[in-house]
Amino acid sequence: MAASWRLGCDPRLLRYLVGFPGCRSIGLVKGALGWSVSRGANWRWFHSTQWLRGDPIKILMPSLSPTMEEGNIVKWLKKEGEAVSAGDALCEIETDKAVVTLDASDDGILAKIVVEEGSKNIRLGSLIGLIVEEGEDWKHVEIPKDVGPPPPVSKPSEPRPSPEPQISIPVKKEHIPGTLRFRLSPAARNILEKHSLDASQGTATGPRGIFTKEDALRLVQLKQTGKITESRPTPAPAATPTAPSPLQTTAGPSYPRPMIPPVSTPGQPSAVGTFTEIPASNIRRVIAKRLTESKSTVPHAYATADCDLGAVLKVRQDLVKDDIKVSVNDFIIKAAAVTLKQMPDVNVSWDGEGPKQLPFIDISVAVATDKGLLTPIIKDAAAKGIQEIADSVKALSKKARDGKLLPEEYQGGSFSISNLGMFGIDEFTAVINPPQACILAVGRFRPVLKLTEDEEGNAKLQQRQLITVTMSSDSRVVDDELATRFLKSFKANLENPIRLA
Repeated sequence: MAASWRLGCDPRLLRYLVGFPGCRSIGLVKGALGWSVSRGANWRWFHSTQWLRGDPIKILMPSLSPTMEEGNIVKWLKKEGEAVSAGDALCEIETDKAVVTLDASDDGILAKIVVEEGSKNIRLGSLIGLIVEEGEDWKHVEIPKDVGPPPPVSKPSEPRPSPEPQISIPVKKEHIPGTLRFRLSPAARNILEKHSLDASQGTATGPRGIFTKEDALRLVQLKQTGKITESRPTPAPAATPTAPSPLQTTAGPSYPRPMIPPVSTPGQPSAVGTFTEIPASNIRRVIAKRLTESKSTVPHAYATADCDLGAVLKVRQDLVKDDIKVSVNDFIIKAAAVTLKQMPDVNVSWDGEGPKQLPFIDISVAVATDKGLLTPIIKDAAAKGIQEIADSVKALSKKARDGKLLPEEYQGGSFSISNLGMFGIDEFTAVINPPQACILAVGRFRPVLKLTEDEEGNAKLQQRQLITVTMSSDSRVVDDELATRFLKSFKANLENPIRLA
């Protein structure tokens, strides 16, 4: 456009732009000195011109957990051209822990979906969508040049192989057609050369067709009895050395393989068609990474104890009569929280520089899902009752399996509990979840006969319901002596539910 836009210093226009009242609608007309302000024009036309149009609001891939490095777009909940308000759900993003809903931070119109739903491994900070203000032309919005879809990861260039030096290949003796070659043991070779015998006159009985010392001695006995004669090999014509082909240089030994099948056939794990690729979710990749880091960087120590659940099972039966349904695992969570309150030296973490004592007692409970193991948190478990803990575990477990955990519901925690008793496991050891210092592995409760004494001192067999717990502790902050005292207190609290009140 050849004409230039000049607003000048007209006070009426300034008042209109700033928003002062007392000014009628104004417009722009072309005068002798360019463009000046006049009445009667529509301000909406003036506002919709490209030179006053604002930049679109960028929707970037957010960091929804401390360990998140990339995310997957599960589903867009809004369509292009649809109006959005602050707080509206825009899309569902799969993080390394769960599927989280991304909410809009501004009002406007969803103008462009840059990354379609179903896209995976989107790096943090990548542009995934654009929002424009209401009234703007959302159909012709352009992707900003400074932010665009993440570039594909370039593969490192493979170095060119350096030219191989010329190596002189020794001339190999040609094998005479019609004679069978054997793989000889060193002792058998010495015996055959000493007595001028050939291995083809006998039979190889060694593993994989090897001609052994015993086979050579058997030939010597046959020669002494006159059943076979000496074997004088005829000299072979001198072979002219030639440059070997690439196939010949990589060939195996000069002797032919025996016709005896090998004992076993080595596998080919990398051969095409011998395996099936299993797609790994972000959750499983992060779990694999964190477990590897934990086992390789955290010095694990283990302590095991058996706890009698007789009193717990009796209290649980009494609660069922009052229509209060709780599990044994709820008592275990409560007992661990009470013990941590009694022994705050165990309620610690290691942040890489040193130990830190935590002011809160939040118990992380391991929940198995189709996407991997998640650990929702029971906040302030020491202050909660058994029924409140049971309700929290049920609600969080359902959200974990549905992939709807919020970040604040699984981030943090001061102590972890993993229970495999419902799967029939007697006992196991668990891997510490850094930066936590301890995790308690719980097996199933099982009936065990124990020799006890009655009031009169007579020995008798009595059935007890025992459960085995194994605590993995970080030796840098919880040594063996402290871990032993913790398990002793935990055992006492669990076997006496009155202490949990």
